[in-house]
Amino acid sequence: MPIRDAAPSDLATIANLIRALGEYEHLSHEVVFDEDELGRWLFGPSPAAQVLLATEGDGVVGMALYHATFSTFLGRPGIWLEDLFVTPDARGRGHGRALLDALMRRAVGRLEWAVLDWNQPAIDFYRSLGARPVEGWTRYRWVRPGA
Repeated sequence: MPIRDAAPSDLATIANLIRALGEYEHLSHEVVFDEDELGRWLFGPSPAAQVLLATEGDGVVGMALYHATFSTFLGRPGIWLEDLFVTPDARGRGHGRALLDALMRRAVGRLEWAVLDWNQPAIDFYRSLGARPVEGWTRYRWVRPGA
């Protein structure tokens, strides 16, 4: 499965994949980014995140948007997978696995992510890879007012 790093010319495609992910997760109302600002954070002088793209033929069929983390217990960096998305028509053909394999090769320490508790197809897929939920931890979120 062809996987490549995203380039600035892929910004519109990435934005469309994020919108499609929002629809799939029933969270379209939370997809409020400005595309130019997204481009600055992904491709500007100090990128906050990176994107891998899965391709098929001449088109992009999936993405993994991720950023670096650091584990004090391991004493090494890891990767947080913010979003993994494969278009519905391309699912089941190995693109999600190829994206995760590429991230696993890049991970020095941990590769971690969250999954919605209702998304059983994703949970089953992650379990098939040997991934397991992190027991005993509850995820918290603080959002800057106005953000």
